[in-house]
This record gives sequence, structure tokens and C-alpha cells, in this order.
Amino acid sequence: MKLTIIGPGLIGGSLAKDLRARGFAKHIIGVDNNSVNAKQAVELGIVDEARPFAEAVKAADVVLVCVPVDVIEKILPSVLDTINSNAVVIDLGSTKSAICKAVEKHPKRKQFVAAHPIAGTENSGPSAAINNLFDNKTCIICEQDLSSKEALSVAQKLFGALKMNLIYMEANEHDIHLAYISHLPHVISFAMVNTVLEAEKDFKSLFNLAGSGFASLTRLAKSSPDMWTPIFRQNSENVINSIDAYISELELFKQLVKKKDSTMLHQMMERSNEVRKVLPADKK
Repeated sequence: MKLTIIGPGLIGGSLAKDLRARGFAKHIIGVDNNSVNAKQAVELGIVDEARPFAEAVKAADVVLVCVPVDVIEKILPSVLDTINSNAVVIDLGSTKSAICKAVEKHPKRKQFVAAHPIAGTENSGPSAAINNLFDNKTCIICEQDLSSKEALSVAQKLFGALKMNLIYMEANEHDIHLAYISHLPHVISFAMVNTVLEAEKDFKSLFNLAGSGFASLTRLAKSSPDMWTPIFRQNSENVINSIDAYISELELFKQLVKKKDSTMLHQMMERSNEVRKVLPADKK
């Protein structure tokens, strides 16, 4: 299997590492507009070679599009224009509605599978790629009925090689759910860090005082603005709804603290503790 990865960074590079190690791909081509990143991906052995966009896409049996979601939306029609008649294209974007809409009437739509592997770290670039990033994680495939059986089968085998658990849903459903379980946590982390940095001007003292709770809550704030700005823009309506819901909870919490209402505060936190029943310990 000859694989082309557009964007061999954290996600694309980690995909390449495991798909090569597990025998899914024998030859991997990288595409990156950043020549430094392209060179680094080759030097690190993430890809076998770097080629220009059209050349790399034409040569592939499978094309993985692992760039920011606004770039996916822009280049995906061109990828489908360029692939050969038997190739499969899979995008790995964190939003799905805008991306799916961009190719909904494309004559090669059946060769495309819209996917979102829910895995990652706060790091970016080829050097951030790691082995086993996707093991036992969830991958969402959207609009499966619009993909051919052959394309869907290739995607299922690819994610199977990555040891991912597959679930299926429509693109709009995906974007609503992810606004709450992924996009909102990033909003909260970015906003909280900015709040603390504004209040605490002495950075050295701040980090000396910070405990593991602060570190856990702020990890997401280290994520790439280049990746997250277009996610918030593409999924703005759902993200706004999730922020509004969160603000309502914050306002309630604020009022209870203001009133020193220990009983209701305790009840709110007890309700939050219900997450123990649904979230495995290794995902906390």
C-alpha cells in the first residue's frame, strides 16, 4: 500500500509511524508546504520521501489529509480531482460539516471517507509524532453512506491497524457533540490561562506555586492556535452554544459561592462526580 500524508505533523506523523510498523503501508510520501517540516519528516523516518502536492496525490493508493480544518476544506476538492480512479481519500479533521459540504457534489465523493480520530497531544510538527497514539481510542466516521463500500473498507482496515474503536454518525451530529467534549475544554483552558496570566504578573512565582491540578487544566492551552482557530470558526454556532451553557453553570457556581451556600455547592460537586461512573480512570 502506497500512502500519501498531507501534513506529516503530530497526527499525520503518528499515523505514519504506526501504519508502517503494523504493515499497512510499505511506502509513505509526505506533502508539506513548510520545507523545514517536510525535510524533518524525511530525516525522522516518518515518511520515505517528500513530493509536491499533485505528484504525491497521484502516486497514492490512500491519501490522508492531516492539516488544519480550514485547509482541508480548501484543498479537499483538489485532492479528489487529482487522485487515480482506485484511490481512497480520508480526512482527519476535528470538524466535519464544512469539510463534507465542500465535496458533497464532487464526482469522486464516493472515494472519500470523512473521519475524526479522537487522539492527540498539545504538541505539533513532525517531531511531535509518537507511536501508539491511537491505540484503543475512538474514531468517528461521518456520512458513511456517501462513501463507497470499497473506500469504507479501506478506512476500516486502516483504523483497525491503528487499534481504534469505530463509531458512525452524521457530520452535524459530530460537530454538536465535539463542541462540548473537545472544543469547549480547549476554550476553557485558553481562557483560564489568560485569566491567570493577567492576574499573576510574576510568572516565576506562578509556576512555582502551580500544582498538578493547574497543570492538567492548562495542558490544552499549549495547543496550536493555527489548528484551533479554524476549528472554532468552522464550528462557531455549536461552540457558542457550549460556551453559553458553560457560562450558565459558572454563573450558578458564582452565586452559590457568593451566598456561601455550602449545601448547594456540595450538591453541584456531587453531580459532577457522577462522571466517575462513565469515564474510565485512564481517561480522567
